Amino acid sequence: MTTSFVRSESRALFASDALLPEGWAKNVLLEWDCSGLLTSVTPGVKKPSGVSEAQGPVMPGMPNLHSHAFQRAFAGLTEFRSTQEDSFWSWRELMYRFAGRITPEQLEDIATYLYIEMLQAGYTSVCEFHYLHHDEDGHPYADDAELALRLVRAAARAGISLTLLPVLYQTSGFGGHPAGGGQRRFIRSTENILRLIERLRTEGAGAAPAESSHAHFRVGLAPHSLRAVTPDSLAESVAGLHAMDSVAPVHIHIAEQVQEVQDCLAWSGQRPVQWLLGHAQVDARWCLVHATHISSHERIALATSGAVAGLCPTTEANLGDGVFPLAAFSHESGRWGIGSDSHACVNAAEELMLLEYGQRLVLGRRNVLATEQHPQVATAMMLAAIAGGGQASAHHTGLEAGRSADLVMLDENHPALSGLDAPRMLAAHVFASHRSSAVHRVWVAGCEHVRQGEHPGRARAFKKFVLARAALLEN
Repeated sequence: MTTSFVRSESRALFASDALLPEGWAKNVLLEWDCSGLLTSVTPGVKKPSGVSEAQGPVMPGMPNLHSHAFQRAFAGLTEFRSTQEDSFWSWRELMYRFAGRITPEQLEDIATYLYIEMLQAGYTSVCEFHYLHHDEDGHPYADDAELALRLVRAAARAGISLTLLPVLYQTSGFGGHPAGGGQRRFIRSTENILRLIERLRTEGAGAAPAESSHAHFRVGLAPHSLRAVTPDSLAESVAGLHAMDSVAPVHIHIAEQVQEVQDCLAWSGQRPVQWLLGHAQVDARWCLVHATHISSHERIALATSGAVAGLCPTTEANLGDGVFPLAAFSHESGRWGIGSDSHACVNAAEELMLLEYGQRLVLGRRNVLATEQHPQVATAMMLAAIAGGGQASAHHTGLEAGRSADLVMLDENHPALSGLDAPRMLAAHVFASHRSSAVHRVWVAGCEHVRQGEHPGRARAFKKFVLARAALLEN
């Protein structure tokens, strides 16, 4: 049974206000083809007869550039002190115990509900950083792609576009220390991860349920971190990926914690970002996730590389990671996007709000991420995050011809937005509408999946999610 709205015969939408790449425009006609690609975006026109009119401002869909789907099932359940000095590292041990029990069916049910939540929150695509590969004992399933294909099916049922990033994880520390027991489900050889990627590239999209709409599917690679792969494996895996697909995305966790920086210095004499930029061809295909603890030299070099900084403010706050120096990075034309990572929060607007608030707390001033072109900080941030997220996912959104018709319409009658013009509505959406989403309608590749804030498959998916979480908590 389908859980998504049927693609409309009408492939056009008229918006009194729409957020184009250069900023807000009035009276915009959006038209797309049968494959869901925008064929024209025309501002300053009269509404054509028979074309549906948006009842609120229209924006491009937001890419979610970093997700560990299974972690949604224990969001909020680690908020107790487990050690005298609770930190990322103690949280990681709790996460490992949870990850060690998940079945394929539970993973699919958790991910399906999560991806529906993302759509309702204004995300239209997700980069899934997928490292849960094997069974509870660390043995491959009969189908080695079992868990990866579960994620493909979950995304298809929800209707969200998916960039699947199989994770290469081999060691437990810098210098090639053997992986620990909590990581047994993650381990793959370099040859094995490349075989998996090759199979997913050729078969992955076909694994989606026949009744589901799947707008976009792409495969990349995620070397987990410099502490989890050796230099030789990093080089070999990236070269193998780009031999198959020269523009495939590469994502890596890096410099998330101070201890990680210290350990990298002890191992190599260099900081993590410094080492990576000096030993890999880091360019626009790369996304450096977190990169929280970087020096000014690393920050400038990262901006110059063209790579995307993948920022996950609510998770970074939840784990006590720190604050990325985004004000300086943006001034240096650095590219960035947002992700919900551990899914302590699934709300694109709230990620943007916390990102700006973190900069304010560090720098002691307001509206830090506004620009000369876009003094409304919410507009500036939304456009930057959409551009950076599209680059990192290899799935560019944006209201211009040739891009996917991934659209988000805000509710002009929402209490926080009512009576405002479009730029102020977006500002209120980001900074004033939380705990009560102002996302009203969402389209992915021209197919509507959220209407009046609700996804038609949400209730059924929620029941399965609750059962999966309850079973995991019983163990």
